[in-house]
Amino acid sequence: MAKFLIVEARFYTHLNDLLVQGARAALLAAGHEVEVVTVPGALEIPAAIALAEDSGAYAGYVAIGVVIRGETYHFEIVAGESARGIMALTMDGVAIGNGILTVENEAQALVRADPAQKNKGGEAAQAALALWALQQRFHD
Repeated sequence: MAKFLIVEARFYTHLNDLLVQGARAALLAAGHEVEVVTVPGALEIPAAIALAEDSGAYAGYVAIGVVIRGETYHFEIVAGESARGIMALTMDGVAIGNGILTVENEAQALVRADPAQKNKGGEAAQAALALWALQQRFHD
């Protein structure tokens, strides 16, 4: 059993609840411990994961958030930079499943967040578990 950290940008509460539910269920079903921390927005998720990774307390991470396109360029910055930060950490060997939804509208987000539909939170947790398993394989 290992401990995984879900890092959520809790901006859209009802959508995040569904994403976290899916991620938590997948991690618990795999027999692992789960903690959840909240950050202000998707841009802060990579920094929080980096801080947590420095602690050595976690086997892997699930990034959870929702970025909905608005009328300005801000969507592209938040979506791209949060993904870039997560990818940089992943390339450094950190096991992260990216469950940050980047969508056009709330209806798209709801379908993707709902564990009974697309369950992107659960899929992100499965990705973190898969990367952690590869770490174990290649480092043993």
